[in-house]
Amino acid sequence: MFDFPSADLFHRDLNEAYTTSQLLLEDDYPLRYIDCKIEIRRFFSTHDKFVCNTLDAIIEQQMPMRAATTFWLDTLCDCKVDQPLPLPVDRQRISDDYRTGRGTTVSFDFGEELSRAFLARVSMCNTTPEYMTLACYYAFLFKLTNGEKDLCIGRNTHGRYKPELMSLIGMFVNAIPLRCQLDPHWSFKRLVNEVYEIVTDAMNYSYFPLQRILAQHPLASKPMFLDTSFVFGLKKGSEISNEIMIGDVCLGLATHSISIGADEIVSKFDFSLNIYQDSVTQQLSCTIEASLDLFETETINRFAQRFHIMLKELFEQTFDWLHDPIYKLSLMLPDETQLVKSMNEVPIPFSSVNCIHQEFIYQAIELSQKVAVELDDQSVTYSELLHFAQVLSLHLLHKYGIKPGDIICQCVERSIHMVIGIMSIEMVGGVYCPLSPENPAQRLTMLLQQVESHIVLVDNMTRDKFADDIVTLNVNTNTNPYCFIDFADLDRLSMIRVSSECISHIIFTSGSTGVPKAVSIKST
Repeated sequence: MFDFPSADLFHRDLNEAYTTSQLLLEDDYPLRYIDCKIEIRRFFSTHDKFVCNTLDAIIEQQMPMRAATTFWLDTLCDCKVDQPLPLPVDRQRISDDYRTGRGTTVSFDFGEELSRAFLARVSMCNTTPEYMTLACYYAFLFKLTNGEKDLCIGRNTHGRYKPELMSLIGMFVNAIPLRCQLDPHWSFKRLVNEVYEIVTDAMNYSYFPLQRILAQHPLASKPMFLDTSFVFGLKKGSEISNEIMIGDVCLGLATHSISIGADEIVSKFDFSLNIYQDSVTQQLSCTIEASLDLFETETINRFAQRFHIMLKELFEQTFDWLHDPIYKLSLMLPDETQLVKSMNEVPIPFSSVNCIHQEFIYQAIELSQKVAVELDDQSVTYSELLHFAQVLSLHLLHKYGIKPGDIICQCVERSIHMVIGIMSIEMVGGVYCPLSPENPAQRLTMLLQQVESHIVLVDNMTRDKFADDIVTLNVNTNTNPYCFIDFADLDRLSMIRVSSECISHIIFTSGSTGVPKAVSIKST
């Protein structure tokens, strides 16, 4: 058994032996794979310590383990390594131990245009295709998981932590976690930079065995991040077609994915993104591999389409990768976009343009017992709100002689009575002018004088903010729920003519000179 990097070495030696009928052995080479085994036996005989990885013993003797221990402990601090990413699965696994191994794959080519745009962006970011695709993967997972920001995935490394191991055939591969704590407000350029730092730092300590990394998290029952994987590889055109040349003989290679049925493969991952770049044409391709224990094949097809759409948005369309936040990326497919657009374009007929209080009255008739306003533990229905507003409106008409167009200020704390006051002012045709209770009394008086308000609606908290010569009406004491309203009163309210062209309310702006300026706004 040997790892994938060893396959190239085996191919080289096999080709040499076939074409020259001999294989040169480097007897003076300082290290062979069997030497690793011998060192391990020596290590076990002299250390009463459990070592999981086959090369763990040698690594501990030759590499800075304390720094690696600290790095991985800090990297996975507070990371929920035993919880899977919240991917939108079609069904939940019965138990973590129940895995059928059934999987499916969906592939697509970037195409010439997208590959060219992708590589141009790689050059502009001064990064590599691998880091760029990993950044795309993190952005995709962020959107696919509905905003999960702590993204930890697994990645295999060749495990050849020193030059002497690069030409050895054996099982050196080691899996490491790559954790990205993504900020949705990052630009894509910022994400690429973060990914560069994440991978660079992780690779510096990739010799640290996975079992040792997990041993630092004894409460984690299972490293679930290994179920979400990322692979980036370079391939020549012939390799993509699973063929190699041994001398002048063309051999077919078994595929990495083992077929177990129609459209099914053996899959050890729940979800894996594999990106390959053709070293001849420089074009890229993508393969998504997923477990059928969790996903339907059609779901993975849709995922692949969404990833393709996101890539086009990032590299071919108008997404500003320098400034636009990542959360603005969209995974919506064309048919979904069209559906949303058609739903938003449904015409709703309006018989005429009505004023605020008129629309409110229509709602009160249609939804009389529905909650109209809710604040903390208080609420009123539409019918109750209408009654209170009518009582206060009649009080303004009968006692204060308010006429349409009169300016009525209101200075009350945030409450249900604030809404009652607004509706009553609108019903009598008055012009609503809000005043902030946080303003000092002198400023409030100045604002009243500027708009020449006839009266100020106050509550129990704000009634003492105004001088005795200013006419005020306390909304807390003038909204009697038991007040009877007869038909004559209702007729008088209905006779008040207010059109959408009338001034509805006045607000104060700071003004260019710093002096508050009153601005009139129509009902429309």
